[in-house]
Amino acid sequence: MTTNDYPDPTAVGPNPDLRSLDRLVGTWNLSGDTDGTVRFEWLDGGYFLLQHIDMTLHGHHVQGLEVIGHWQPFGEQPGPEIASRAYDNNGNTLDYVYEVGDTTLTIWAGGTGSPSFYRGEFSVDGNINSGTWVYPGGGYQSTMTRKS
Repeated sequence: MTTNDYPDPTAVGPNPDLRSLDRLVGTWNLSGDTDGTVRFEWLDGGYFLLQHIDMTLHGHHVQGLEVIGHWQPFGEQPGPEIASRAYDNNGNTLDYVYEVGDTTLTIWAGGTGSPSFYRGEFSVDGNINSGTWVYPGGGYQSTMTRKS
């Protein structure tokens, strides 16, 4: 294999739709049925947003890392959705699809249209997102308030 066989990462640049995730960058305090913090930061290059998770949910402490962006298997074109994979201290590997609107954040567990999802509304100043995780047989309320 020669170097010409590898995709040129500078040829196109990150998909502009990833800029919708900018409103998540920073550290957020969690409240409602959750407690803790999440921190979002861009990986150098702007292709992926990282979420660092340290929270308690239903009495269980969860730490994790989520990588959010367009899935792009080696040598292929990027997928159309903003997707993610999260890894946690309980050994779970979880896949999501993100949709960020002007006032809403929707996170689909598994894929778009799943019966398990989060839908939240941003405050006018963008410093609060409050909503509910819904899944078959349950759900919980969660509010993120920007700390920094």
